[in-house]
Amino acid sequence: MFIVRFIMQTLGLAFGQLRANKARALLTALGIIVGIASVTSVIGAMTGLRGFVLNEFEKFGSNRFFIDGTLPPSMADKVHWLDTQLTIEEVHRLRDEVESIELITPMWWDSFEVRNGEFLVTGVRVTGAWPEWHEISDQTVIRGREMSSLDNEHKRHVCLINEHAIEELGLNRDPVGDFIFVGGRRFLVIGVIETKEMSAMFGGGDAQTEVYVPFETCKKMAPHRWIRHAEGLVTSTEETDETKAHVRHILRRTRGLDPSDEDTFFFEVVQRFVDGFNQLANTMTAIAAGVVAISLLVGGVGIMNIMLVSVSERTREIGLRKAVGAQPIVILLQFLIEAIVLCVAGGIIGVILGQIIVLVMQNLPDVNLTSAAIPPSAIVLALGFCTAVGVLFGMFPAIKAARLNPIDALRHE
Repeated sequence: MFIVRFIMQTLGLAFGQLRANKARALLTALGIIVGIASVTSVIGAMTGLRGFVLNEFEKFGSNRFFIDGTLPPSMADKVHWLDTQLTIEEVHRLRDEVESIELITPMWWDSFEVRNGEFLVTGVRVTGAWPEWHEISDQTVIRGREMSSLDNEHKRHVCLINEHAIEELGLNRDPVGDFIFVGGRRFLVIGVIETKEMSAMFGGGDAQTEVYVPFETCKKMAPHRWIRHAEGLVTSTEETDETKAHVRHILRRTRGLDPSDEDTFFFEVVQRFVDGFNQLANTMTAIAAGVVAISLLVGGVGIMNIMLVSVSERTREIGLRKAVGAQPIVILLQFLIEAIVLCVAGGIIGVILGQIIVLVMQNLPDVNLTSAAIPPSAIVLALGFCTAVGVLFGMFPAIKAARLNPIDALRHE
């Protein structure tokens, strides 16, 4: 009970000093307030950015992979760039031999003129793929049916369109069964596919008309075109390195590359970009926290300075308390707790200010930080750091006060 009463009395004295010198206390804690507000708002912004990016990756598919040909500079004299492009045979071999590849499809696209009666849209992206693309892209057919293997095998002139195409082409609300002309060829609309809203970082933006056709059909439309790339799903993102090694072995063997030759292709799983972004976000947060920690230490120096001034101003009070029997440890704890209270109070104001900044970020247009939030762990860490600063920079003034000679203190003017 004595300890509790002592702490309560000491806290009362500390708050009394803060109330008596409000302006000085506020200015003294300004460094702490700005530092804590900065670090919490930065962490909140990084949390929002991470949430936004990871949500985009989730919509895109973290276990999705891409394979494409590439011509390294060292191979420019040895291989023509057309020979680095993926072939159907290579895609078939990867599908059959790499067990960790769950699904795969070659991808082809080009721009065509699309017409429905008097409605004409130019530069429409027409994409060709195997039926597996539906599951790989995770885009739902909201009307009609998906492309089938028979559509692909028989090179049928059927297509899927997105919702935006219905408006631009003046089609019925349910266009399944209607015909449109793609590149001068007549296509039957077999379904409407949802338009996935993706950010610009994944090639998204304003919705545009899109048309999807069977892969073998698109080869008839532009036989001079090669496969753009291949994409698919891996069974597990934890086996990415093994999958990449297997794919690399097959493609190098198929292309007859020597051991000294660089790869004429690349293979990447989206999860690698997720991991890379997480590492980058953690690094940026750590750097920002380190920079802000410096400002907190500067604020701590200011608190130590004002506590020394407080000791000097209250020298006679200290001498009187010692003369009536106050122990040095009591004097030390009084000033130490006062410094801690000053730091923690500044930290609390800083957290509140940081939360206000985060709320403003959430409502800024076109910033995509709606999920910005200060994690509870960041608040606890910030206030814990404030306490540490109070102990560190309040100890010297507290020790100086505790060591004052009562006689000399009472004579102090």
